[in-house]
Amino acid sequence: MDSLMFQYAAVIFIGVSLLWCESGNAQTVSSDSPKPPEKSETDSKDSDSKPELIPINPQKTALIDRVDKKVILETTVVFRNGLLEMLICLKQTKEHESILAFDGKARDIHAALLAVGAQAGKPVSWDPEFRPPTGQRIEISLMWQDENQKWHRTNAEKWLRSATRKYFITRLRHLPAGVNFPDESDLRFDEKHQELLWFGVMDADEKKQALSLSSEKTFQVAVEKLFQASQIKPMTADWVFSGSMFYVDEKTGESHYLAEDGNLICVANFSSATIDVREKSSADASGLAYEAWEERIPPLGTKVRVELKPVPPKRPKK
Repeated sequence: MDSLMFQYAAVIFIGVSLLWCESGNAQTVSSDSPKPPEKSETDSKDSDSKPELIPINPQKTALIDRVDKKVILETTVVFRNGLLEMLICLKQTKEHESILAFDGKARDIHAALLAVGAQAGKPVSWDPEFRPPTGQRIEISLMWQDENQKWHRTNAEKWLRSATRKYFITRLRHLPAGVNFPDESDLRFDEKHQELLWFGVMDADEKKQALSLSSEKTFQVAVEKLFQASQIKPMTADWVFSGSMFYVDEKTGESHYLAEDGNLICVANFSSATIDVREKSSADASGLAYEAWEERIPPLGTKVRVELKPVPPKRPKK
């Protein structure tokens, strides 16, 4: 399997390299709209220079910027509110759990990343224990235009936040005597498992009300833990080029790139992901770590340009 991956990568890399060299045959594309701003989300000033982009798929939705050594994807907003498994899925696969959809093949993105010098690592492993995905870190930037044709630019992680649509749980041996939860409260006690539970984000008033139910120290500590755990937190984890895997059909001998099931750029760990998040984030509903930050995401149907920029590894200090 590793040998097949290497052969495939080598062939694609050589093919793309030839496109660069044979300028007569290489078709270049300049953006139809002004180049998005490079620094600020609010800076809408157009740039006079347009990068030379090389399309690598028939749809021209995947391109290589050979000057800045980055991969460009043309995508569409398809989801804005709920738990996530992906930042970007393939079109007509998992739009119900991915913010953006990409019309193209995952293997083309793999090849493009290799062509700009990114080093693929290994996918996540769960057996016999969790091992996070490895690979070169990929910086992901998003650019789009609002209804006034003003460009915006942001880091992809700003569109994601810690999952809040779930129960937060902390250990509590027993519920203090005389404690009764108000009907409108989301606070619950599981006597069998000795756990105190809270659903969703706990605000300051709800915390104050919960603390007023008992002065017992263990109960107060448990409520404080639930409050802290339930607060909205921005995404801080890195994305890495894990590289997915190939599967060889024993009957036909044909090879299949596993990310073609839709798992292009993930925020829940999948062994088939081309790019995965470098932390533990189970694909089970109860283990999903992130949700869409709706207030920061443009309307459904908005066209979003995605930049994938390999980050050089840090050199060890002497």
